[in-house]
Amino acid sequence: MKKFIETLKNCWKIEDLRQRILITILFVAIYRFGSFVVLPGINPAMLEKLQNQTSGGLMSLLDMFSGGAFSHASIFALGIMPYISASIVMQLLAVAVPYFQKMQREGESGRKKINWYTRVLTVFILVFQAPSYLMNLKAQAYGALAPGLDWGSFILTATIILAAGSMFVLWLGERITDKGVGNGVSLIIMIGIIARLPQAFIQETSSRFTAITNGGLVMFIIELLILYLVVCAALLLTQGTRKVPVQYAKRIVGNKQYGGARQYIPLKLFAANVMPIIFAQALMFIPLAVVQYSTDASNEIIRSLMDHRSLLYNIVFAVLIIAFTYFYTAITLNPTQMAEDMKRNNGFIPGVRPGKDTADYIETVMSRITFPGSLFIAFIAIMPSLAALLNVQDGFAQFFGGTSLLILVGVVIDTLQQIESHMMMRHYDGLLNSGHVRGRNAGVSAY
Repeated sequence: MKKFIETLKNCWKIEDLRQRILITILFVAIYRFGSFVVLPGINPAMLEKLQNQTSGGLMSLLDMFSGGAFSHASIFALGIMPYISASIVMQLLAVAVPYFQKMQREGESGRKKINWYTRVLTVFILVFQAPSYLMNLKAQAYGALAPGLDWGSFILTATIILAAGSMFVLWLGERITDKGVGNGVSLIIMIGIIARLPQAFIQETSSRFTAITNGGLVMFIIELLILYLVVCAALLLTQGTRKVPVQYAKRIVGNKQYGGARQYIPLKLFAANVMPIIFAQALMFIPLAVVQYSTDASNEIIRSLMDHRSLLYNIVFAVLIIAFTYFYTAITLNPTQMAEDMKRNNGFIPGVRPGKDTADYIETVMSRITFPGSLFIAFIAIMPSLAALLNVQDGFAQFFGGTSLLILVGVVIDTLQQIESHMMMRHYDGLLNSGHVRGRNAGVSAY
């Protein structure tokens, strides 16, 4: 504890790091303040039905990513999700469309063009998503609109406000990335998730100690112990890598020798991040859309697929996650391109021929580590359902796994790595007792 306090003091001594931390806190405070600013013309007292709607399903996921702004009809109600959707579409286009593939290889200029296209696509998504949100608001919170206010003109002005609010949140995220600490967009999502933790914890504590059948203090301690183990498992999942050795040929230029060093390609066990869970969750909401067209014979199956605690739901959910893990890993990692880059830089994997054999070797390694990684992420994803079976409140159960836990772990590790890099440059110890955050150099690739 003494060493940790000393480390915090060292963080404050570094002027540049201190300014970055204060800027990050300021921008996060602005974001949280805006999350409670209700759209003009909306009566906050009439939003109870909308808040009940966001207690489960897709709406709960959207409300979690927006930090509760979705259920409060805030000017930041759409949050950062339209930008994330646009980024996913651009990633898929960069794999399927040659024009975007070429743009991706152009370096910094290509990255700027892709970012511009992503922003334009975000605006188009907002133009369609904002009116949909407002129509749902009208259906769920009837009477929330101020008396005498025309609904048509309200949709137009509210759409502009929601779109501007979402783009402002994106701007805040970019400013945090440039002038603060950590990845701004990811940090905003993490803050939105953490904002729900105190209320969920209080509800869970109250539930355990007020109801005799819920187990009391003993069950609450067991519950926290399981949560701790799940967080440790998520840390292992996000940090796990398979290092593929790469040897670079020696070159003699004049009296100097270049190359000849052995480096590693860190192939991550969890290369797909949280995307498989997001894709699988999107497909699991399909039964909600077709339930009204179902026949009596299929009602029981659809009812099971709509219940996140049912065995059928979790089996289908896990299978989809495994399938999407393989799919997303295949489209984000290109073994052929990696082999070509390695060959161009006079590098080779010991015992493997350059070219096609190297690409096949990398693909084989990725296939072998993706399978246990997909099983691991599937288990983490269904942990909230298993926690709910142990009478854990739904709000607190979301922190036992799934998208929220993986995002929290990933963002915290990334932020700690950036803080530690600032401290190491000034010859201070890192944030952990060992002086280093494990995996700090994992992003250094040999190709």
